[in-house]
Amino acid sequence: MPLLDVDIAIIGGGAAGLATAIFAARRAPDRSIVVLDGAKKLGAKILVSGGGRCNVTNAVVRPADYWGGSPNVIKRVLNAFPVAQTIAFFRELGVPMHEEPNGKLFPDSNSARTILDALLREAARLNVRILTEHRVNAIDAEGGQDARPPKEANVSAATFKLQTSQGPLSARKAVLATGGQSLPKTGSDGHGYQLARSLGHSIVPTTPALAPLVLDGHFHAGLTGIAQDVELTVKVEGAKPVRLTGAMLWTHFGVSGPVAMNASRHWHRARLESKPVHISANMLPGKTFESLDARLIALAAQQPKTVLHNALSSLQVSGSQARPASPGVAQTALPARVAVAILEHLGIGTQIPLAHLGRDQRRKLVHALLEWPLPVRDSRGYSFAEATAGGVSLNEIDPATMESRKCPGLFLVGEVLDVDGRIGGFNFQWAWSSAKVAAEGLTG
Repeated sequence: MPLLDVDIAIIGGGAAGLATAIFAARRAPDRSIVVLDGAKKLGAKILVSGGGRCNVTNAVVRPADYWGGSPNVIKRVLNAFPVAQTIAFFRELGVPMHEEPNGKLFPDSNSARTILDALLREAARLNVRILTEHRVNAIDAEGGQDARPPKEANVSAATFKLQTSQGPLSARKAVLATGGQSLPKTGSDGHGYQLARSLGHSIVPTTPALAPLVLDGHFHAGLTGIAQDVELTVKVEGAKPVRLTGAMLWTHFGVSGPVAMNASRHWHRARLESKPVHISANMLPGKTFESLDARLIALAAQQPKTVLHNALSSLQVSGSQARPASPGVAQTALPARVAVAILEHLGIGTQIPLAHLGRDQRRKLVHALLEWPLPVRDSRGYSFAEATAGGVSLNEIDPATMESRKCPGLFLVGEVLDVDGRIGGFNFQWAWSSAKVAAEGLTG
């Protein structure tokens, strides 16, 4: 005999799963809804996100902030539950938010626990049943994957049979909210892909996304702890270069920070496809060869006795105003230690007066500053990645409902799908938006 017989079974109790349960219960309070999760306690990924503060969303969210499947599908889902509604939803739950640099929105409490507690509290108020330590090992749909749903309202094509670590369960509709493979210590082990395959879905091969990059060589070792604004160019053979601007943090293993983490998915996708890939850093975003060369010539005329490394560390990122440097915060000027390291690597004396810098040396230096190679060996992998690239193909999902085109009555939300956003709250917004669309499909 089944352990439970419910209307809706949601597999996965992370952000997308809890939000789906809440939205569905609000629309259809008479439905029995259960959230199943293998962990002893829910929300581990929410609690570690945003440095423990939870970057809930971003002030401006566009399809261009995402990679993976069809931009048109992503746009449709995001438009169905935009940022303003996300802010209003959490305000209803007693969680006001504030905006920080780059549009990041955090709870005023600056604690991710506030977000998790609010979601759990609302789920309990709506009589959503949450079963922890209930890992779903297998799922089957009666009637087969190609069965078409009957025309009667609110009736699925099939009853799903779930085999959990605590026994069997049946449900008229099921939701895969299992996440991807990033941060496996929080419970994301990719098992959801196996469940999706068993119900007829194909999986776009997965790689880490939003992961720090590991570099070869020793150049980075002496720069550990320095953050600066850069523009990274990812060149993949046969593809248009991808250019990403933001803060980069030098570390003992290579580089981290938002822009390096955003670049990681492109490096991994190229390696997955066995395509040569190279990443270079423009240390002075906004500067071109011509503008930087002209600037150094002008400085030499104005301040001929200024030594080279001092001149370089006075250079500003185009359009930026200088601000005091602090640990872990990007500088809008070229950091002095980076300037010295580049000069030493090039064999150009750091104490050379500007007036003594020859034309060939100057041009060599300009090229280096604008196209500094980052010899990426790997990323730090899923253990440090904040998202997963790849997943269930969006072509197999109805964007109006998030229902599977392969298995009627099955819905998919969040990171299990082939959608990954850049750093800054975009992946959480995808979770909230896809959950809202799925809830309407589940209860429509």
